[in-house]
Amino acid sequence: MGSSARYDFVIAANRLPVDQHTNPDGSTEWRTAPGGLVTAMDSVMRSWEGNAAWVGWAGFPGEAPEPFDEGKLRLHPVPLSTKELSDYYEGFSNDTLWPLYHDVIVPPTFHRSWWTCYREINQRFAEAVCEVAAEGATVWIHDYQLQLVPALVRDRRPDVRIGWFNHIPFPPVELFAQLPWRSSILRGLLGADFLGFQRPDDARNFGRSCRAVLGATTKGEKIEWSGADDDRLGGAPRTVRAAAVPISIDAVGLRELADSEAVQERAEEIRASLGNPDVVVLGVDRLDYTKGIRHRLRAIGELYDDGSISPDEVTFIQVATPSRERVEAYRTLREQIEGTVGRINGDVSHLGATAIHYLHQSYPREEMAALYQVADVMLITPLRDGMNLVAKEYVTARHDGKGALVLSEFTGAAQEMPQAYLCNPHDITGLKETILRAISDEPAEKERRMKALRRRVRKHDVQTWAQDFLNGLESAPERPRSGARGEA
Repeated sequence: MGSSARYDFVIAANRLPVDQHTNPDGSTEWRTAPGGLVTAMDSVMRSWEGNAAWVGWAGFPGEAPEPFDEGKLRLHPVPLSTKELSDYYEGFSNDTLWPLYHDVIVPPTFHRSWWTCYREINQRFAEAVCEVAAEGATVWIHDYQLQLVPALVRDRRPDVRIGWFNHIPFPPVELFAQLPWRSSILRGLLGADFLGFQRPDDARNFGRSCRAVLGATTKGEKIEWSGADDDRLGGAPRTVRAAAVPISIDAVGLRELADSEAVQERAEEIRASLGNPDVVVLGVDRLDYTKGIRHRLRAIGELYDDGSISPDEVTFIQVATPSRERVEAYRTLREQIEGTVGRINGDVSHLGATAIHYLHQSYPREEMAALYQVADVMLITPLRDGMNLVAKEYVTARHDGKGALVLSEFTGAAQEMPQAYLCNPHDITGLKETILRAISDEPAEKERRMKALRRRVRKHDVQTWAQDFLNGLESAPERPRSGARGEA
């Protein structure tokens, strides 16, 4: 299709679902990018019957590539300069919004220049969406990097249906109110017809913020706002709906992958390379201060130190995918974690028995499926997490009736997965006790828990999530108006 083609379904996210790779011969190719959003949306897009486009950054600074097709999906790259990446992405998105939305685990940084850049990039994304969206299209905007886009698109294209989904938590108003640009963020989001959140508490937090900051009124999931102080919305009243629509995974696809002969053989190789320990404990995270990696390492280290477990019998693998390494808080976190791993291994490991295997790299889905098969205990301990799809991936891959999931109660997944071994990662003593219980419980008890968890994920998979969201968008309180503004 040509560059002037229009699409009846448009996704807008910070990143495109592909990364550009350079081959040894100098040629380049696009490969599916890692990450929860891409993994979740991939199966949704494969089953979409109409024509669809994805608007996002291509993954490298400078001029954007020309729009291109990936399968049946049209990819429309948005350019970002090195300076814009620093201010909009590393700065405002990940050093202002991210810590603020994750309980201020580290203090957020407020810079007016970052905010100015964030507004400019959101305007750029909105223009790209308007360019590719057909008359009456469905537009699905994703995550905290693009919170101004709904209203910006609404202003130019009142004919389209706009949904926005937040993949991370939305903070209580007492924390959100710290943001100097709180009113602008809320006005941007209220341009959507339907706003989806991971947990009911997140949707309620958003409604409370709209009441406290904008003077909106709420009734159940509906938010009514006069719009009187927003020229871009023409002073028109808005009624939107904000609800919990927890994200999930492609359960069928992952189970088929885990069942494949190659993955089964790789799992056996991994366990053998570890020396066939009695118990393998696994952690899989982005290297992020919200994930509670330091807390679990402290608990594991104390279990080794006090003799509750030994490296001859129990091995811990921590996969820490590199993340935002130009942000100071992330560089500090990496140094702290690597120092802790080195101390524990130096204190308790011996030849032929390594206590902790620390892997600071990303792996393809096939390797992750094999690691899930190897893990007798999955250790997921975020201090705050919107959902945590690793929990759902693990229980799906371990459909052999074995395995045990230790899960922080501060994840969105905990509300859907009460049969897990729930824990408070701040309580190191309690975390240690939970890990030991997950290791030592009778096989029948573990199988009972895992069976219930798998049933839940299978019933509420990514297709169910997408359909629930699109149904919510279709039944949103207001109907789009015909016509478009601001276009030649």
